[in-house]
Amino acid sequence: MSLLKQLFLAICLLLALAFAGSFLAGVESSREQLLSQLRSHAQDAATALGLSMTPHVDDPAMIELMVSSIFDSGYFASIRVVRIPDGDVIAERRTTTSSEEVPNWFARLVDLRPEGGDALIMRGWQQAARVEVLSHPRFALAKLWESALGSLAWLLLCGVISALAGGWLLRSQLRPLDDMVQQAEAISRREFLALPKEPRTPELRRVVQAMNQMVEKLRTLFAEEAARSERLREEAYQDSLTGLANRRQFDIHLANQLVPNDQNAAGYLLLLRVNDLGGLNQRLGGQRTDALIGDIGEMLSGLLQRRGSPDWLASRSRGGEFSLLAPGITGEDAEQLASELADQLEHLHSTGASDRSPVAFLGIAAYRPGEEMQKVMGRADQALTQAAQAQDRSWVRLDDYESAPGQSLHDWRGWIDDALDKGKLRLYFQPVGLCANPGEILHHKVLARLLDPSGEAVAAGRFLPWIERLGWAARFDLAMLEHCLAHLERHRSPIALSLSAASLRDSDSRQRLLAILKAHPQQAPLLTLELDERHLPPASELGQICQTIRETGFGLGLQHFGGRFSLIGNLSHLGLAYLKIDATYIRAIDQESDKRLFIEALFRATNSIDLPLIGEMVETQGELDVLKELGIQGAMGRLVGAPAPWHE
Repeated sequence: MSLLKQLFLAICLLLALAFAGSFLAGVESSREQLLSQLRSHAQDAATALGLSMTPHVDDPAMIELMVSSIFDSGYFASIRVVRIPDGDVIAERRTTTSSEEVPNWFARLVDLRPEGGDALIMRGWQQAARVEVLSHPRFALAKLWESALGSLAWLLLCGVISALAGGWLLRSQLRPLDDMVQQAEAISRREFLALPKEPRTPELRRVVQAMNQMVEKLRTLFAEEAARSERLREEAYQDSLTGLANRRQFDIHLANQLVPNDQNAAGYLLLLRVNDLGGLNQRLGGQRTDALIGDIGEMLSGLLQRRGSPDWLASRSRGGEFSLLAPGITGEDAEQLASELADQLEHLHSTGASDRSPVAFLGIAAYRPGEEMQKVMGRADQALTQAAQAQDRSWVRLDDYESAPGQSLHDWRGWIDDALDKGKLRLYFQPVGLCANPGEILHHKVLARLLDPSGEAVAAGRFLPWIERLGWAARFDLAMLEHCLAHLERHRSPIALSLSAASLRDSDSRQRLLAILKAHPQQAPLLTLELDERHLPPASELGQICQTIRETGFGLGLQHFGGRFSLIGNLSHLGLAYLKIDATYIRAIDQESDKRLFIEALFRATNSIDLPLIGEMVETQGELDVLKELGIQGAMGRLVGAPAPWHE
């Protein structure tokens, strides 16, 4: 029983005891007063009769008349006149009637008995007779009953008013306890909420102040760990001059893109090299040269914001060498990017080179998953060398293989549209297991296959870039969600589904998504929706979106985490189920100690808010052992299990 109910019942019990005591005391006091009045009434009547009968002591008829007259005019139980010498009754009147207004149980409870009085009738100096009068209590009982009813009504009214007022007062005084309960529950959901309004009650105010101090301390510790993790990431993987990724981050990202799996798509690598960087340093000085390099970095960053997808990466390798990794684009797209970059480079400030010399050269090389990194980099270097030697333009594109036929935008549009309309989707499931015991499955990650016109199942890495280009990402998410919910109706096993940025950014798509979720509350505990850390909406909008989705009962997770560690400070109020660490920081972690330090800092930050971590693309036993040692909860990758259709 809650404290509020206990206090309310205690107040009601005290009111009942006070009412009962007051009622009994009032009734008893009235009873004693009425008994005294009955006694006085009987005595007065007996005295008056005695005096009136003295002249007629020897006239029995007159005595009878006088007895009847006074008996009929008052409330008497009996009146009789008795001769003193022999005890004979001269006259007597008696009644046995009772008050019909008073319940018998009340009369028995009060026990208001008749009270009597007597007087002597004298014959000269001799006692001739005695008058005996008993007052009837029915009038007193009626008055006592009316008084008791009035007292009861008043006390009940006071009790009801007191109970309502006490309940309201208790509820208002104990409301801070409810707020503290919500605050504690928010902490368990990894949300740090401070109570802005302190209660007036000193005891509760001290408790609220202590809770707020604890929340603020947790928030500070979490922010410090997040800032430390971000500094480690910047030092290890970010170029200090341009803010782009450094060569180490580029190598790791390219190696991950070359891993043959369902998510990776073929694409192009663009290398950019500033023309005659050493000569620029001598002619312009280091400060202006650094400014030129910074301008190129801003140009690449702006290109990523305008046209890039989450898997694209711009980096500065060293000196005046830059790279742009663009998965999922065609050769024509790569040439358009190169032309755009060349035009922007021409608009930079004068670099001191001759008028006919370009600011920089671009080499474009195709790649596809499964190739060796050295082969791809060699092809890109070759293209860059040819660009430096070319006379007509500043870029050269090299392809080592022919594009597959039937891959024009028109063809992709036709069969993807047909596949989505007709539900030609196939769900594949990749297990996510515990690091301590990979055989124990936490959930299955849902991956997609689309059936092309020939009936072949096409992996997501091939068609997802085209879906993004066609603007059908939200449409694809809704189709996947419906297939996943239909799967959960048949198989009650936890799964996770990725959502694109378009489903969150577009209000209409978001409303359709929420409508589908609200229509399937039974599947809510089994489905976790994953957001991509690389394409999240602004923090204020993200918090509202997460709260709206959580209200439907479905879980939320964050995948590919690691590119923006500054987000950690905002994660505490999102109520996430887990974070999936990007494969960039997992690959070869058993061989590279800096990645281990980085994951340790991330674990300390997220462990302070009890947020589980899951490693992505765990491919070797050494990587799994390190994650287990670091306390990471889960792992997914081919070591745990490859994507496959659902098996009973």
